[in-house]
Amino acid sequence: MSDLSAIFSAHGLLAQSVADYRPRAQQLEMAQAINNAMTRRKILIAEAGTGTGKTFAYLVPALLSGGKTILSTGTKTLQEQLFYRDIPAMRAALKIPASLALLKGRANYICHYHLEHTLTSDQVFFSSRQDAYYLTQIERYAANSSHGDKSGLDNVPEHASIWQHVTSTRENCLGSDCPHFKQCFVMEARKRALSADLIVVNHHLFFADIMLKDEGLSDLLPVCDTVIFDEAHQLPEIASLFFGESVSTGQLLALARDTIIEATLSAQDFKPLPDAAGEMEKTALDLHLTIGKKNTRLSSALAKQHPGFSSALDKLKVTLLQLNTLLETQAARSKGLEGCWQRALTLTGKIEHWQKQESNQDYVGWVESYSQSLQLNTTPISIAETFGKQLESANRAWIFTSATLSVKGNFSHYQQVMGLNEAETMTWESPFDFQNQALLYVPTRLPDPNDTSYTQSVITAALPVIEASQGRTFFLCTSLRAMQQVYELLQTAFTDKQLDLPLLLQGQETRSAMLERFRQLGNAVLIGSQSFWEGVDVRGRALSLVIIDRLPFASPDDPVLSARIDQYKKTGRNAFMEYQLPHAIISLKQGAGRLIRDETDQGVLMICDPRMISKPYGKRIWQSLPPMKRTRDLQTVADFIKTTFVVD
Repeated sequence: MSDLSAIFSAHGLLAQSVADYRPRAQQLEMAQAINNAMTRRKILIAEAGTGTGKTFAYLVPALLSGGKTILSTGTKTLQEQLFYRDIPAMRAALKIPASLALLKGRANYICHYHLEHTLTSDQVFFSSRQDAYYLTQIERYAANSSHGDKSGLDNVPEHASIWQHVTSTRENCLGSDCPHFKQCFVMEARKRALSADLIVVNHHLFFADIMLKDEGLSDLLPVCDTVIFDEAHQLPEIASLFFGESVSTGQLLALARDTIIEATLSAQDFKPLPDAAGEMEKTALDLHLTIGKKNTRLSSALAKQHPGFSSALDKLKVTLLQLNTLLETQAARSKGLEGCWQRALTLTGKIEHWQKQESNQDYVGWVESYSQSLQLNTTPISIAETFGKQLESANRAWIFTSATLSVKGNFSHYQQVMGLNEAETMTWESPFDFQNQALLYVPTRLPDPNDTSYTQSVITAALPVIEASQGRTFFLCTSLRAMQQVYELLQTAFTDKQLDLPLLLQGQETRSAMLERFRQLGNAVLIGSQSFWEGVDVRGRALSLVIIDRLPFASPDDPVLSARIDQYKKTGRNAFMEYQLPHAIISLKQGAGRLIRDETDQGVLMICDPRMISKPYGKRIWQSLPPMKRTRDLQTVADFIKTTFVVD
């Protein structure tokens, strides 16, 4: 496999049979670089612009290597695309008999044990009328499916509440003690992964495996020769999640629910147990209510200032300890009750650890409040050392690839955050003709983003561009609050101007359903937040305008960011220039990357934030974007739209 040129040229048929895989010089160079890193078992950070063909570039050496490769992706959607479409097409073209396996987290597989209990228990309370119907569909599917993956059951929505009753978690899985262990869908998936040459996972599962290894528990993933991370820009946030610790009221409510079910099955004569579970459930709900504002993050210090928070947490711990004691007395009566007891012990320990975390300077404690639950988190301020140890622990090649890993070609931010200072770095620019395909527009006379009139001013500036483009717009917002404001303001503006353009708002449907509607409508304006900044591919005329409301700087009030800023200051470093700005640029590059997805795509990227021009760091931002023509003149934008791509 030392020279891939011959292999590439020998498969010219690939360009005809698989349109997404057209060999280019960039693909060959990137594939060769990845091949070299795999052969030498080195670390490579490979940034590949949109359209480079990085999937082709890493799959060829992976399939030809003869070793075992784990390919980790950012989302389950991309996992399935690779496993069901890209890899089989590449394998067929190369005529390589490599074996494949798709492995997801256990929550994606039906659990026979929990399905059986849900079908027979009168203690399960459905959240909707449809849950009973969904349950019959799941029962039928589980009896006939060879893999039990819930994605294979189209009749039941992925986020239906019934799934929590028929899947397992790490906490409530009985393992080898389960009466259905031999038929377990999760274990079957792991067996397939052990024997496969190429295993496709997602980042969450990969880091879950790391944490299990660190805790001395059984591995999820087999030993391999190479790990390839696609969408590697997502790793810092995901690694922070797994290298930390969290406990949620949702976990506590699930423990209460499972305890009541198990008590009904195996300890009907011991009434104190379900009573204690019910009392613990009540105190968990009371704790959630102490943080009135939802979808918010607070440092542990600020959370403790909320009236009733500390006392509610103490009361929760008391009721959890009481439940723990009672579960211990009944644990011998069934494996299910024993599992609940072990979960209660673990959750108690996590709450106590969170309460004591302020003495640990390497971690930050914080609270996140959602509409349905509250979560106590302990997050490492830096993941570099912890992840660096993982790199040293195994003699394998590590490949990190994404379209957005550098700032003006400089990888130092990503390397420092991930502990990859010794890695080789390489960049391949997008082959698209951005100078002719796209225009970057920063409007004039917008107020400071902190001004109360800012969002209204953004709408005023955006309306003529949306109208000129006849919809075909992604309006990307940096917060859910701004997203809702933009939606309401555009509704009013469209009515006033009698613009007959479909207006779609994130959350009205699943992301995939909204994207399909957007494509079919052909003239829609889709308003979204984080979910639509990346991993979204709309090619052709349906998307001709991407508007970004402001630069995606993380809020300095975020407790984890605040702690990291403080750490930079303590060491005399500039947190803004070394951390906040590079992080924002990488995020912005992701959002901007939604516009041009193909050689024939054309359109306008409108970034509304005046800091792009007014601040000294603005030049660093736009120089990190693809090399588009730039303007601040609305008429130039209108002329570009008229002359560059045809509108009806």
